[in-house]
Amino acid sequence: HTMKQKPSTPEHQKDLAAREGALPMSHNDKRSFFSFSQLVVSAGHLKSPPVLKHSKITYFEVEILDVQSKKQICIVDKVSPSSTLLDVKHKFHKACPQWYPSRVGLQLERNGPYLKDSINIQSLAVSSIITLYFTDLGQQVGWTTFFLTEYTGPLLIYLLFYIRLSTIYDQVESRKNFRHPVVHLACFCHCLHYIRHLLETLFVHKFSGGHTPLKNMIKGCAFYWGFTSWIAYYINHPHYTPPSFGHRQVSFAALAFLMCEAGNHFINVALAHQNHSGLKACFPSPTYNPFTWLFFLVSCPNYTYEVGSWISFTVMTQTLPVGIFAFLMVIQMSLWAQRKHKLYLKRFYPEVRRKAAMIPIIF
Repeated sequence: HTMKQKPSTPEHQKDLAAREGALPMSHNDKRSFFSFSQLVVSAGHLKSPPVLKHSKITYFEVEILDVQSKKQICIVDKVSPSSTLLDVKHKFHKACPQWYPSRVGLQLERNGPYLKDSINIQSLAVSSIITLYFTDLGQQVGWTTFFLTEYTGPLLIYLLFYIRLSTIYDQVESRKNFRHPVVHLACFCHCLHYIRHLLETLFVHKFSGGHTPLKNMIKGCAFYWGFTSWIAYYINHPHYTPPSFGHRQVSFAALAFLMCEAGNHFINVALAHQNHSGLKACFPSPTYNPFTWLFFLVSCPNYTYEVGSWISFTVMTQTLPVGIFAFLMVIQMSLWAQRKHKLYLKRFYPEVRRKAAMIPIIF
């Protein structure tokens, strides 16, 4: 039996022609295409991939809560996806002027690490509202200010003791007693050490614009300024006695001191330029300069040379305050070297795996 079909309307014919296109189709192809079309119609619209989750979000809202009480401090609105966390801090500062950006610490979780200023705000988002926890880091100072203040103090304090102010020493004793040459040499070496630090802070070291709490600078200044006063008082005292082995001990120690100062400078220059050669960051390698050959043995030779300077200064002056200061510097530098060595192992594992942190075998 044959079945009569209803005559097709012009609209239906146009639709069919549009489906079939210009190329001829077989009967089976038409059936397959019709079945696929019916499937699409019944399934509804296809879902967009999850990668485009934020594609329609033009702005984010950042909710800032107090880390202790979890109470809302403010909401920073209209934050564009291309903004950084520093941009959010600046907007937060406008809403709350008492907290300027450098003293604002923001975390994703209450016990989590502080987020870096350079992080993109979109990378933190799971929705259009981002919740961050705020901690007041206290009054901050820049790293350049920190080091300039810390190193200028010892330079000036030592010179005040060297000229033997009447408020410090008895003037009769000062005129009566002859100054041994090591006193003048010690003043030269001490000033050279801190002048080098100041010049490197200004022209060699590269700071990322970070900040540190003011209390850290106060502690650092108290340590360096206090020990400088104690050291300078003894070395420049009218009753100061020269080292036991005389000029031979002084000359040998002074030469070692100058070599350590030169080595420290060349290592700092190498560290400042370690990323300038090649596209990939790599651990500094020794050059033709003999002072950089210490990179073969240790990962933090700048600390090795720093400790060497103070041990040499101790031998040259043969005073107890310098010896105590050198001992404390060995402890502090070894702790810093161990911390840096661990970071270097993560970043430059093949190059530093056979190196010590500061002193071969010992540290």
